[in-house]
Amino acid sequence: MQIPLSDMARLMRAATLERTSLKEFVLRNALQAADTVIEKAERISLDEEQTRFLLDLLDNPPEPNAKLRSAARALAQRE
Repeated sequence: MQIPLSDMARLMRAATLERTSLKEFVLRNALQAADTVIEKAERISLDEEQTRFLLDLLDNPPEPNAKLRSAARALAQRE
């Protein structure tokens, strides 16, 4: 991948200002960006209404339907 010279100059300037190597600067910032993307993709955010709905389901679960009872029996037979 070719990085335009103007972008390379900005990266080198930023690395110099932080008194680190270009490699360390790029790696550290790329890993921070990766962590942000991963966290955003893997975290579920609920608003207040959704949270109350979920908590109500946990406190008052619905009766198991036929599919769930069948799956539970199949799991018990495998063990």
